[in-house]
Amino acid sequence: MLKKMDGFTGQKAIVIPKKILRLQCESSPLIADIHITHIGYYPRAEFHYRKRNQGAEQHILIYCLDGKGHVKVKGEEYEILPGDFFIVPQNEQHIYGANPATPWTIYWIHFAGTAADEIINMMMQKFGILKGSVGYSLQRTDIFDAIFRQLERGYDKENFLFANMSLKHFLASFLFADKFKSDPVSSGTDVVNRSIDFMQQHIHNMLTLADMARHVNLSPSHFSFLFKQKTGFSPIEYFNYLKVQRACEYLEFTDMRIKEIAINLGIEDPYYFSRFFSKAMGLSPADYRKKKIWS
Repeated sequence: MLKKMDGFTGQKAIVIPKKILRLQCESSPLIADIHITHIGYYPRAEFHYRKRNQGAEQHILIYCLDGKGHVKVKGEEYEILPGDFFIVPQNEQHIYGANPATPWTIYWIHFAGTAADEIINMMMQKFGILKGSVGYSLQRTDIFDAIFRQLERGYDKENFLFANMSLKHFLASFLFADKFKSDPVSSGTDVVNRSIDFMQQHIHNMLTLADMARHVNLSPSHFSFLFKQKTGFSPIEYFNYLKVQRACEYLEFTDMRIKEIAINLGIEDPYYFSRFFSKAMGLSPADYRKKKIWS
C-alpha cells in the first residue's frame, strides 16, 4: 500500500529555524518553558503514514478533525476518530497514519521547552492514556489558525510571543475542554503589517528597501527604523526569512530542483540562495530535503 509522509492537497506547514528558536524562544522567560518548533495542517491526508524508530526530538500533539487514523506509541495502539487527539512524547518510538478508507484531516504541533514534560504528565494524569477526545470546536481551530497566521508572517518578537503564548491556550483547550472559551483574534493595520503583507505578495520577486518604504509612503531610513524597532529585524532580513519559509515548503512538498526554487523566489544565483538558506536553517537546501523533518 502506498505510504506518504506529506504531499497532500491543501496542506500547510512551518518549521521554525533553529537560529530563530535560540533568539526568540529559548532566551525568553515568557516562552522558554513551552514553544512551537513545527506546526501544520493536513486535510484528507490519504495514505499518510509516519514511523519514527527513535522518536522525535519534541513532543507532538495531533488533533483529528475528520476521518480516521491510528497510532501506536509506548506499545499501545489506538484508533483515532473525529474529535480525538493524541500525544507522542519526545524520543518515544511511534507509528501513526490515516485510515485507508476514510483518511483523516489533522492539525499537528511539535513543541518543546522546560514545561513541555509537565504538560505531557498532566495529560496522562487526566486521560490515563496518550489519547483523548474533546470533539470539534471552532474556537480551538481558530486559535490554531491564528497561531499559524502569525508564524507565517515571520519571526519578529511580537509574532513569536503571540504564537507561543497562544500555544498554552491551545493546549489548555485539550486539558480543560469543559472550561474552554476563546476570544476573537484581530490583527493590526500599521505600516509594519502593511509592509509584511507587501513582502508576502511579492515573495517571488526581489524587493529593495526603497520598494518597501515606498509602499508605505515613508523614507527608507524612517521605515527601516520603525520596522526594526517592532520586529527586531531589518526589512531585508525579515523578507529573506519569509523566502526561507517558502523554500522549506518547496523542498518538502515539491520535486522542484534547488535552482528552480531559487528562481521561483526571485533569486537568480542558486549559490547565494544556498548560503542564506544554510545560515537560517543550519543545513543546506539539499540536506534539508534529505532529512524530511516535517511531521
